[in-house]
Amino acid sequence: MAHQNPWPDEGNTGHIWDEDLRELDNPPPLWWMLSFYAGFIMIIFYTLYYPTIPLTNATGEFTKGMTGWTQVNEYHDDFKVLKDWRDSKFADKEEKLAAMSVTEILQDEELKSYAVATSKMLFGDYCAACHGAGGAGNPSFPVLADDDWLWGGSVAQIEASIKNGRIGNMPAKGMMGNLSDTEIDNVADYVIALSQGEGNDVAYSAGKAAYTKGMCLACHGPAGKPLAPVGAANLTDQIWRFSGNREEIRGVIANGVNVKKNGEYVAGTHQAVMPSFKERLPNADVNVKRLAVYVHALGGGQ
Repeated sequence: MAHQNPWPDEGNTGHIWDEDLRELDNPPPLWWMLSFYAGFIMIIFYTLYYPTIPLTNATGEFTKGMTGWTQVNEYHDDFKVLKDWRDSKFADKEEKLAAMSVTEILQDEELKSYAVATSKMLFGDYCAACHGAGGAGNPSFPVLADDDWLWGGSVAQIEASIKNGRIGNMPAKGMMGNLSDTEIDNVADYVIALSQGEGNDVAYSAGKAAYTKGMCLACHGPAGKPLAPVGAANLTDQIWRFSGNREEIRGVIANGVNVKKNGEYVAGTHQAVMPSFKERLPNADVNVKRLAVYVHALGGGQ
């Protein structure tokens, strides 16, 4: 940068580089200045026309603007247009869903595909928090994509589970409540052996005897497999309701599931409750059926 200005009358700022490269001090073009001032005018226009300025009152309101327009209102208007279009386009299918049973829906391939396609968002909103995306399950919540069912996997049984909910029930220390700590240990080892196909080994005879003494077979069956879907786990398939860890299994045997005393859960008991969705779902009469078909189609329906 030069220390002297060789062009003092040119109107430059005096900032000169490389002997003749200089910064001029000309006014901005007229078009630029007009655009600049127009920007201020547009700020005033937008402030008056659209909701803009947050107020400092206790309610935290803002100026509504001359039109009362908001993005939320625009969203609701657009959504109504979409909903009206869907209602008109798929009205016949929705009427069929309302009129037919889940078993009949399952036999109609076109209607079944429609029910599955329209249930994905519903499942995500109401079911995935516990059962995972696509029914993959979460810790302490059942997987819906396998063929292991506590209450039955027919589409009608699934519908009943969604509609009415389910409450797990396992007494503490065996059905009779008569197992000692040693017997609980033996039953835990026997249950693990059952899941590994080793339940008949002589080494687990004490556990088998305690299993019978505690009347575990009443729900889980003589060989660890329930004779009917009554909410009891199959102990032979290595699919665990809570965990396959030995301490977890022992804790379930010792403290049971949903065991209460004076209306309160006792210490150590596991809570296993699925709420009823007949009051939770919008348009529940149809959407319960829709979800039942979807869950059945996840891969494990019987």
